Amino acid sequence: MEYSALLKMAALARGASYAPYSHFTVGAALLCTDGSVYTGANIENAALTPTVCAERVAIFKAVSEGKRSFKAIAVSGGKDREAPDAAVSPCGVCRQVMLEFCDVGNFDVIVAGATGEPTTYRLDTLIPLAFGPEKLV
Repeated sequence: MEYSALLKMAALARGASYAPYSHFTVGAALLCTDGSVYTGANIENAALTPTVCAERVAIFKAVSEGKRSFKAIAVSGGKDREAPDAAVSPCGVCRQVMLEFCDVGNFDVIVAGATGEPTTYRLDTLIPLAFGPEKLV
């Protein structure tokens, strides 16, 4: 799958966001190595800490359906009802979750800003000196 198509899926997933407090909607599209795609949208909560990011929604949906092998995730975000004006990358908690389930050196994170052109980062560049499952063995 082309990463531009994955990014479009992430942008569409923004439409399912529940963001009545920040009014900042985020969508994510997770590409599994078997070609299947899982989407997610951010879901806020008045107590703030129960809020869940779009990336984690997508990953948890996939994991809950037995998927364990992932290739990439695309993220699109911005002010509610507006086109993105800057690239949005995963927060630290989402990056940590990605470390749990993704091959850090072979997992791509795709973002795009106002131009819509995808920019790709490897997970290992977004979270250097990471603490992953291998540290507990």
